[in-house]
Amino acid sequence: MDYRIEKDLLGEVRIPADKYYGINTQRALDNFNLGSKQVNPKLICEIALIKKAAALVNKTLRQLPAKKAEVLIQASEEIIEGKFDKEFVVSAFQGGAGTSTNMNVNEVIANRAIELLGGNKGDYELIHPLNDVNLSQSTNDVYPTALRIAAIRLLRKLSDLLAELQTAFQVKENEFSDVLKLGRTQLMDAMPMMLGQKFGAYAKALERDRWRIYKVEERLRQINLGGTAIGTGTNASLKYIFMITDKIQELTGLGLARSDYPVDITQNNDVFVEASGLLKACGTNLLKISNDLRLLSSGSRGGFGEIELPQMQAGSTMMPGKVNPVIPEMIGQVAMKVMANDLAITMSASSGQLELNAFAPLIAESLLESLELLAQGVLLFKEKCIEGIKAQREKCLEHLENSAVLATALVHHLGYDEAGRIAKRALNEHKTVRKVLKEEELLADDLLAEVLNPFAVTKPGIPGR
Repeated sequence: MDYRIEKDLLGEVRIPADKYYGINTQRALDNFNLGSKQVNPKLICEIALIKKAAALVNKTLRQLPAKKAEVLIQASEEIIEGKFDKEFVVSAFQGGAGTSTNMNVNEVIANRAIELLGGNKGDYELIHPLNDVNLSQSTNDVYPTALRIAAIRLLRKLSDLLAELQTAFQVKENEFSDVLKLGRTQLMDAMPMMLGQKFGAYAKALERDRWRIYKVEERLRQINLGGTAIGTGTNASLKYIFMITDKIQELTGLGLARSDYPVDITQNNDVFVEASGLLKACGTNLLKISNDLRLLSSGSRGGFGEIELPQMQAGSTMMPGKVNPVIPEMIGQVAMKVMANDLAITMSASSGQLELNAFAPLIAESLLESLELLAQGVLLFKEKCIEGIKAQREKCLEHLENSAVLATALVHHLGYDEAGRIAKRALNEHKTVRKVLKEEELLADDLLAEVLNPFAVTKPGIPGR
């Protein structure tokens, strides 16, 4: 293999001659050789977009010669298009507050731009990764801005997918609006209800998640681009500071705004904790729903069996005919991972010191992973589970009739103590409440029919939407 030699203040390093990255990336490869996942491609894409914006502004301000700016812009666009994905090799877990990621992008852009000018990779006299690609920037304003942009895009996608999942539950709410079932509290028989009401409650929970996730974007729109190292704007002209925000707005199509106090958002990462907290809340609801669905579909003969989930795959290498609720299990694990990521984000954000947070890479990796997992998980949950759920009407009614909860409907007519006595007798003698009442002739036939009419018991039914 052929190599080229690159130098920095620490000495010389051999770089494979065909690689577009340079010495900083190679050192990061050696230093953070964890065998783990690499930096999220969406973050790389948004950093490249910022590099393009910076080149455009620096060209307008004549901080860069037009020809240099043009090849930087082209190289950035090629990265955004995914043409150099294999060149972004740094571990997601890295020291330096994201400097290695920023330099990986700087070096790939520089060497591709050198190539476009007819030079050889590593000839930084033509295009320099810092003097040209990183002009008027710092990792500390580029990296968090790129993360905010990537997060906003993913939040919008997730919000839309949650709206679709909410709709899927509302469809089931209507479909099951006449299916009577046993309601349970603390896993014990409690009250009659409609199966549709359960699905309506799930839809309402997801409605809150969708709205919260949609609204948190407002705090992410404030960026510190132009603030450079610690938010004070050192080494960036005033014109650049204002123009770069306008340019990144134009390129992203997002309602981004320059922070009125960039020093604050350069060192404080609480907005990512807020966003992650809302993802955790969403995960909490998804986990609860998935657990309910697993319980309600349990069996098929030995469990509740009140709903039937779509059968997705054989469930055992040993037990023939067994089919597991794999999609609820999948979304449950996604939810747990989101909760774990939230703890990592919380710890990272609170571990910042003075003017910067060195643990930004863990925040970025965890937040983007949570957003991507939730988006894909919600889509699969809707398509492979919720839309295909069927009600087991007879089983629902059987459980209700065989419980003593219909005695609740007697309290208004017979009093709590007498209704309790009837419930106890029904349970002890393995009879239905209906049969006990008929035997004791405590209520007239017409009143008995009205009281024990399941649809009357659950009035007013499913709230309108």
